[in-house]
Amino acid sequence: MNALDRRQRILEWLRLKRRVTVAWLAEQTGASLETIRRDLAGLASEGLVEKFHGGAAIPGNPAYENAFATRMYEQVEAKTAVAETAAALFAPGDSLFVDTGTTTLLFARALAGQRGLTVITNCVRIAQALGESENRVFLIGGEYEPDAQEAVGTFAQDQIARFNAAHVVITAGALDVGGVMDFSLAEADVARAMIAQADTVTVLADASKLGRRALFKVMPLARIDRLVVDAEPDAELREALDEAGVALYIAGAA
Repeated sequence: MNALDRRQRILEWLRLKRRVTVAWLAEQTGASLETIRRDLAGLASEGLVEKFHGGAAIPGNPAYENAFATRMYEQVEAKTAVAETAAALFAPGDSLFVDTGTTTLLFARALAGQRGLTVITNCVRIAQALGESENRVFLIGGEYEPDAQEAVGTFAQDQIARFNAAHVVITAGALDVGGVMDFSLAEADVARAMIAQADTVTVLADASKLGRRALFKVMPLARIDRLVVDAEPDAELREALDEAGVALYIAGAA
């Protein structure tokens, strides 16, 4: 594991656990205690972690603690348009995985007006939004991540593997000609597990995600069946989508 990958993993573990020790990180990564200390010092210098004797913690600032809540107020109109357009693609009797994200939460709220759906999700908020109507909801368990109120980790992935669904609805952290990506390793792992157990893949992305790159690969364009966006992609991405056979839905388009 190189330094970049190791530091990204450290940030992922901190996001989940809030506090970790040097010894625990060394055991997980196979790196020396001194290497981990250097990693933490580097991350601390960037303001990404707060060091304490023998370990590190998530910085105590509201922007970090409320990342999901903050994102709910970003691109709201675009995300809502995408969510409502995507919701219209589903009908009673459908079974679908829904992963965690601000756009998929809005999608779940738009979908809540329907009945007779079977939904499998790792997000508490999404389960609550859909469980209040006459739908069957399975809430995946696992290691609880409080910011997004989601379950992640190998335990969650093992549970996902017990289902077979007709659809999966994924929110994209980033999307370019190389495919769909995520900024979170844990969320990318969950998304891939859901995709593996579904027949049809629907991706939701507002225009701010298009042409953007993130560290963790989720899937290539060829694995996407339907992409719902709020604006026309640029020529390069549109050509790549067409070549991959992706059905494109533009929210608000006639």
